[in-house]
Amino acid sequence: MYQSFGWNHVLFLIEALRLTLLLFAVGLVGGAIAGAVLALLASLPARWPNRIARGVIYIVQGIPLLVLLFIAYFGLADLGLEVPPLAGAALALTLFAGAFLGEIWRGAIAAVPSGQWQSAAALGLRWHQALRLVIAPQAVRTAIPPTVGFLVQLVKNTSLASLIGYVEVTRAGQLVSNATFAPLPVFLTVAALYFIVCFPLSRAARMLEVRLATGHGLQPLT
Repeated sequence: MYQSFGWNHVLFLIEALRLTLLLFAVGLVGGAIAGAVLALLASLPARWPNRIARGVIYIVQGIPLLVLLFIAYFGLADLGLEVPPLAGAALALTLFAGAFLGEIWRGAIAAVPSGQWQSAAALGLRWHQALRLVIAPQAVRTAIPPTVGFLVQLVKNTSLASLIGYVEVTRAGQLVSNATFAPLPVFLTVAALYFIVCFPLSRAARMLEVRLATGHGLQPLT
């Protein structure tokens, strides 16, 4: 016997949204750490670390997130490593976010004019000092808008975790829809919850893009 879609189901979806945000937070933290390492290695003047980092970025970017999820969950299970859905989804999202954030941040570093490196060297700064004190502050201005924009996509991509059994908001919507036979109001509610999370991020990305385009913020070394 089916149930009528009601407030208790909405509360269930809101509770599942917390699990979506948990997965997003774990993937973001792990991806940020991995992305920072990849961006740093890809920016090194040394050839082999540079090539290895770029290779990792290109390989991961060339694999759909869904396939990464299946590898992290079913693939590890096939090797005898049983992982819970949250751990498998977090691992896949960390790899996914790390590759894309690494490329965004590497591109932001590369966008800083080479003259800034030369000016830093003329002041006697070593490579890591020039990166930290001169290049990174300027690269941040370029990196912030696409980084915030990517976070919107990362929130949406958490929905794929439903395919490995993680009960985030999309999976919760499927369960409620099966129980109520009311897919339209259920998934309109799911869509509204995603919108509540993603719209502020989208607006923030746009505002940052406009603000940085006006020339406010850090000035280059002259």
